[in-house]
Amino acid sequence: MRFSILLLMPFGVLAQPQAPGVMPPQLRQAAALINDFGNTRRYAAENAAVKPPAAGEQRVVFMGDSITDNMHNAQRFGPFFPGKPYFNRGIGGQVTGQMLLRFYQDVIALQPKAVVIFGGTNDIGSNIGPVPMETIENNLAAMADMAKGNGIKVIMASLTPVCDLPGKPPMTPGRPPESIQTLNRWIKDYSARHNLVFLDYFSATADDKGLLRAELTEDGLHPTAKGYEIMNPLAEKAIAQALGR
Repeated sequence: MRFSILLLMPFGVLAQPQAPGVMPPQLRQAAALINDFGNTRRYAAENAAVKPPAAGEQRVVFMGDSITDNMHNAQRFGPFFPGKPYFNRGIGGQVTGQMLLRFYQDVIALQPKAVVIFGGTNDIGSNIGPVPMETIENNLAAMADMAKGNGIKVIMASLTPVCDLPGKPPMTPGRPPESIQTLNRWIKDYSARHNLVFLDYFSATADDKGLLRAELTEDGLHPTAKGYEIMNPLAEKAIAQALGR
């Protein structure tokens, strides 16, 4: 998913009289990003309904983008950790800067024991414009620091690879595999240096060329149910490791 901000609008659009409180359709997406860049409204009602964790509850929040968000669709991608007190706080299309902006209300305020931080592919893909690698790293580190400062165990997930499928828009030009691997090396190193759990989705879903295995995707970017069948047990193992520390 790619966002576009229309900064240069035709003067005719801007000059047309509008009823009070009515915004031209061409400006709605830009206004939404400006007024709530992190899309904190997405989970506001659900967060308000979340009760404090019960004694002994091993609550976990998954913070991410569309690869996390897609797990809401159980019919297509399989159940989201049934029976577990896990919360999905993925939002499709988001970059790490947006995830950071909503990290307090979507993670910290829910009082989890652990958080899985899984983001960066949309930064590399320039969903809202180019993002320097250092900025991605700083955003991920800031989320990890916020969690640790609130006594939450941190699990840092590597990015999944991408691939180009026949008949589909190519993914590798916009998300260069070398950039994905560069960020993944940083995530692994950062996790080791700061005593965080590293969740290696990449190695489990990549082929011998470092590309996403074709049988695990329909578009070259997002995992299918078969992909989640591989990834979810890895997440469970990483969560158990983090909670055991």
